[in-house]
Amino acid sequence: MNELGKISQKSVASDQVSMIQVDDGAAGQRIDNFLLRVCKGVPKSHIYRILRSGEVRVNKGRVDAKYRLVTGDVVRVPPIRIAQGAADDVQPPVPAAHFEVLYEDDALIVINKPAGVAVHGGSGVAFGVIEQMREARPLGKFLELVHRLDRETSGILLLAKKRAALVGLHEQIRDNRMDKRYYACVHGEWSSDWGRRRAVKEPLRKYLTPEGERRVCVQPDGQPSHTVFNLVERWPGYALLEAELKTGRTHQIRVHLAHLGLPIVGDAKYGDFALNKALARASARPSLKRMFLHAHRLRLTHPISGEPLELNAPLPAECRRFLDQLTELRSETQPHGPTAI
Repeated sequence: MNELGKISQKSVASDQVSMIQVDDGAAGQRIDNFLLRVCKGVPKSHIYRILRSGEVRVNKGRVDAKYRLVTGDVVRVPPIRIAQGAADDVQPPVPAAHFEVLYEDDALIVINKPAGVAVHGGSGVAFGVIEQMREARPLGKFLELVHRLDRETSGILLLAKKRAALVGLHEQIRDNRMDKRYYACVHGEWSSDWGRRRAVKEPLRKYLTPEGERRVCVQPDGQPSHTVFNLVERWPGYALLEAELKTGRTHQIRVHLAHLGLPIVGDAKYGDFALNKALARASARPSLKRMFLHAHRLRLTHPISGEPLELNAPLPAECRRFLDQLTELRSETQPHGPTAI
């Protein structure tokens, strides 16, 4: 048996029992996520199997997957023996990755997430931003996602480097004390009756498609949801909006806009699929091969110092180019039209 040791970034031994003492860096984490982190490369199905069987113990007692660790807990991790037939399920090593850092101090780190990158592994995705950043920062004792962004959404992503920072930021989210702003380019006509600001409070409900994919729809018995859309600029058939999130439901901006008849350009789940295909052609003008949804600004209170903090992420080049193309096309028919942002 291994000597009692503090948690490290290294994987536990696979052929013997490991006893790990939880420090402040892992306190508050769910036991299943803790095991996925220290048993690198082991399939999730195997992690949950040893939890259900009672082979994993905390302070000599059985726990379920939702148990949250406390500083000083002693976790018994059994030998990880995987049947030969399950060998193909073992995940390959996570490659380290470095993302554009918008802000960093001892408590938090803010990155500019590119489109097409998941924030965490799961649902057919082997790994995401959080796993790659942990791999790139092996000496970091604690690194957790504060919130999430859809895989195809780019922009500001907030991560906590201390448990106290994570708790404080989650409190701000629950109390709606964070000001989150997104840019979305939509296809359709912004109604003149709306002025320059349109609030949407349609309830949203999650469901699964017959193929098992997660979707969201507007439904009276759904969760209360509130988004405010501000008109920034418009072109024939298109508009650039700034979305203010008042609640944080899954796919909220995308579904609320589709409900208004203004699907986001490039949205593969709720958008205009024929338009998306046309815009993705190499010869298209305007052209875009991603979803135009970008988390561009975040205002919050620093969870440790209490100071106000504003974070900004500029529009990605491909989104800026798309707007420039819309403006060029408009100027060809309206030489004195307004200029996009």
